[in-house]
Amino acid sequence: MLNLREGESEVSGALRQRWASPRTRKIAVIVLAVVLVLVVLLVRNIQHRRSATMQGPGGGRGGLNNPVAVTVATVTSGDVQVRIPALGTITPLATVTVKTQISGQLQKIAFKEGQLVHQGDFLAQIDPRPYDAALKQIRGALRRDQALLADARLALKRFEELITEDSIAQQQLDTQRALVEQYEGTVEADQAQVNTAALNLQYAHIVSPVTGRVGLRQVDEGNYVTPGDANGIVVITQLQPITAIFSVPEDNVPAIMRRLHEGATLEADAYDRTNSTKLAAGKLLTVDNQIDTSTGTIKLRALFDNTDGTLFPNQFVNIQLLENDLHNQVIMPNAAVHRGAPNGVVTTFVYRVNPDSTVSVRPVTLSVVDGERVAVSAGLAAGDIVVTEGGDRLRDGAPVALPGATPGPEKLVDGQPPRASGSHRSRLRITPRQ
Repeated sequence: MLNLREGESEVSGALRQRWASPRTRKIAVIVLAVVLVLVVLLVRNIQHRRSATMQGPGGGRGGLNNPVAVTVATVTSGDVQVRIPALGTITPLATVTVKTQISGQLQKIAFKEGQLVHQGDFLAQIDPRPYDAALKQIRGALRRDQALLADARLALKRFEELITEDSIAQQQLDTQRALVEQYEGTVEADQAQVNTAALNLQYAHIVSPVTGRVGLRQVDEGNYVTPGDANGIVVITQLQPITAIFSVPEDNVPAIMRRLHEGATLEADAYDRTNSTKLAAGKLLTVDNQIDTSTGTIKLRALFDNTDGTLFPNQFVNIQLLENDLHNQVIMPNAAVHRGAPNGVVTTFVYRVNPDSTVSVRPVTLSVVDGERVAVSAGLAAGDIVVTEGGDRLRDGAPVALPGATPGPEKLVDGQPPRASGSHRSRLRITPRQ
């Protein structure tokens, strides 16, 4: 215990001697000075930020000294189109897999892959010789049975004459009548077999059932084909006209059905995947008979002429369905719309340019968006000027300046122009850009 106390006394003495040295005191003073400088710089930085925040985006106290450069547009009156956007898939009206209806060797393919064919054009030939021979055989059987029928009818006629003379028994006459009816049935059966053989012979000559584009062939010449082949010979897709199937929310169904009941033809435009290039213009063809409860949408089909072949089966497109045209609407650029809480209430508003080159916050009620334009149902009137660019640096009452704006005439004070001061606000003639 005594040794521990003696050790502590030695350490305390060493520390007192170290701090008592001039070099140690000098280092402590330098460190203290650096800390004080850092504290001062930190305080000045915080004060500078608070001052910039209080001044606002325009510069000066409250942002009222320096005008903010903005771009404006004039609110107009005109027509807007109510369009319903949707995602669609190009779907052909007919996709036909051409199959053989008889079995035989494929002798000839008369089409080229990718060729446009018309209904009735020759496509392929099956070996017709077996079916031609079968047709001739059945026709021979038909002629034989027709001859038997004719002989039986003559015998029946003779028996009917003899029965009046009581020269034959009634049973013999009845037997002859039954024989005639039997031959008649045989002839009808032979005729049906002839028709079947002739149809099979016709099936050997394969023609296109629809007008469209031929795809890749599924079988080569020389192969033995049967009606059970899953892939068939070739697939033909109808391209002109062609349709697009797309879905719209069920909330749009009443308006669409009302327009259709009025006899209107709703236009539908197809755009590419980026929704920037118009591919084709068409019209609404039909509406499905039920709403999909899992998605809350209903399917529609639009028809396109596709004379230039721009639309391709299974292609993804953006559909713009023109539901209605609204006339005499107050219209402004969509870029002028802001959403926020300038007065403490979340709303949609614009910055309206006043005659004194300041802006005021005007809450607006939006109606229909038509591309880069939007219809306003309340809050603005035709002729008002609104800010379209630079609104993120504005607040209610802030001054604005436009590219190309010219200063207004200065007022004379005691015969001299007014002196520039920090509180002077220059007035600008605003030349709005449409």
